[in-house]
Amino acid sequence: MTLRLHIDPTRLLHMAIIFLQVFSVAQVVWWFVDQRTYAESHANQIRTLYNFDLAAANRMAALGVGAEEITGMFPHTQVESGAVTLRPEALDALQDAQSRHITQYAWESGFFLLVQALAIAVLWRGLSSEKEIRRKQDNFLAMVSHQFKTPIASLQLSLETMVMRQVSPERFQQLSTRMLDDLRRMENMVSKILDSARLDRGRVQLSKDRLVLAEAVRHVVATLEDIARRENVVFNVDIPVGLEVRADPLAVDGVLRNLIENAMSAMKPKSGGTVTIRGRNTGGEAELQITDTGIGFEPGQGPKLFEKFFRIDNHGGRDAAGTGLGLFIVQRFMHFEDGDVKAHSDGAGKGATFTVTWPAAQES
Repeated sequence: MTLRLHIDPTRLLHMAIIFLQVFSVAQVVWWFVDQRTYAESHANQIRTLYNFDLAAANRMAALGVGAEEITGMFPHTQVESGAVTLRPEALDALQDAQSRHITQYAWESGFFLLVQALAIAVLWRGLSSEKEIRRKQDNFLAMVSHQFKTPIASLQLSLETMVMRQVSPERFQQLSTRMLDDLRRMENMVSKILDSARLDRGRVQLSKDRLVLAEAVRHVVATLEDIARRENVVFNVDIPVGLEVRADPLAVDGVLRNLIENAMSAMKPKSGGTVTIRGRNTGGEAELQITDTGIGFEPGQGPKLFEKFFRIDNHGGRDAAGTGLGLFIVQRFMHFEDGDVKAHSDGAGKGATFTVTWPAAQES
């Protein structure tokens, strides 16, 4: 059996380009050294010729040739008190020419080296980003496979129990509820995957409707009350009745649902907690804060939470059982809605607050 080693053509091309860039840097360095050596050699050759001319001029002076005739034949010499010497200006000009050429070569080499270094840095960063994206995608695929496998196995077990055994009405209700939860989990994961793909490519058309924020929050909380009750999660909602936004209803529902579900998942390691949802008008903008008493996160991780596939840990905790897409979807929705979303936490174990802002609906 023959095994073929698969090499990614794109990665191979990047590595080849980096090799060529490094080779070009070596060529530029060699060119500068060679040109500098050439400039020094050329200056030394001219000095040697000057010395030959000076010796010839001295012999002519010894034979009685006039000073004007000597300086006419050798402009770079001078005659003082019967002695022939090189003019200081000629030596200075030779030295200046040598320095000017070396400086020119240094600037040209430095410019090309800078361009090559920037090109290598960009390519290297691209390779590193590609490697990180592939790592996240591999983790995402492995996680999605596991997340789908778990509810499917649970559904199979529940169905086999209902088919192969005579179950009581109470047990039938329990199994039915569990099956609905499993189906809801799979539907939620599929929706997030599809939404993230659509938002990532900008293929979304959002309307600008006038929405009462309190009603939108109440609707999402109502759909999650049963799950919250089982997970010992308590909702505290404080939103002014007159707080309205200009946004797409489905986008607002997606933002609220993902943020509240994220807050609930953050409290699973603590076996419950409180989700506080507050709203206010901040002068032209409607602000909503969703605060949980969950595991929190390090302050520096706030912006990273909205990156695609980013998950704080793989051992339980915020979005540990999720897809790593919920907060990414929130960020993309808010981008298209001309809004903003931020995350803050004082540290691990200290809860977190997510703040979203929409353009407030103007009074008609």
